[in-house]
Amino acid sequence: MTSGGPNDAHPAGSNDEFGEPVEHPGFGEPTALTDDGAVRPPEPRATGTITVATDRHLGWAEFGHPDGDPVLWFHGTPGARTQIPPAVDEVALANGFRVITVERPGTGRSTDHKYHRVLDFSADVEVVADELGLDRFAVVGLSGGGPYALGVAHALPERVVCVTLLGGLGPVRGPDAVLSYTRVLRLMAPPLEVLRSPLGSLVNGILKVATPFADLAYGAYASVLGLADRDTLREPEFRAMFIRDLVEAGELRAAAHDLALFARHWGFNLDEVTVPVICWQGLADHIVPPSHGHHQAARLPHGELRVRQGAGHFAGFNQVADVLGRLRQVWALRTEAPTSSSTD
Repeated sequence: MTSGGPNDAHPAGSNDEFGEPVEHPGFGEPTALTDDGAVRPPEPRATGTITVATDRHLGWAEFGHPDGDPVLWFHGTPGARTQIPPAVDEVALANGFRVITVERPGTGRSTDHKYHRVLDFSADVEVVADELGLDRFAVVGLSGGGPYALGVAHALPERVVCVTLLGGLGPVRGPDAVLSYTRVLRLMAPPLEVLRSPLGSLVNGILKVATPFADLAYGAYASVLGLADRDTLREPEFRAMFIRDLVEAGELRAAAHDLALFARHWGFNLDEVTVPVICWQGLADHIVPPSHGHHQAARLPHGELRVRQGAGHFAGFNQVADVLGRLRQVWALRTEAPTSSSTD
């Protein structure tokens, strides 16, 4: 349930005063074509913002079943509220899930803000969950969204049913540090902290300049850097979704904040996360190497590793039916009955 007053919502791209959450027609339909034959990315059934502190709010978007069990979905680095698998509506409806994407500060509609630790995001997510009327919920984190998903589970163990990591980045400090090239972030922690605001501005500047050439830039990435993800990235549905998400986000400062926070201790250890965590990992992932999935699954008290031979960074993201299907199984084991997402 979303209330009026300070925690209101506004339509995407609107500069009007905040009003009620915007309901979008056509939710639940498979990815379709526009009038000119182009692929249309999945449209959220509702979008909005929620005030989490004085003069600060987070943006969100909703997909899937309007009355389903809630799943909070955290985007990667970079990413925004529409970074979601193209088949999300169809699969979420089939599994009875209400998928709600939540943007981090500095991205899309979310007010720019500097957290001190990854764990700090959980306090804002708790406000989002309260305002949306979510008693218990699952959390999914893609890539750079993974650390935040674990942080929310650590902070809210009585409310988080399960965590799903899709190529989730592992820690670079402390006893949980993964043996990976990402450990170099430890050496970059001081400059990343000093430069995260300028870097955020630089990212935004590059985005504005590159927007007219987004399709060409994306095609180059898919051809040259995609490697194991090449086939996925070349699919029209994924291409349309990723380009739309980055172009329409407007702000992508969260990417710089993410790097600075990943270089620090997250504020908790993996063995302190007591809820079930499913780690989906592509064994040919060159962005977040397989060591991250294996290491985290082994150190988490209730970690479960799901690997995909020959798959890349989007091994779980592009297999959303398997991901939400497994989540439904865990949910059934963890709850006596499906929990309601409404406080009415």
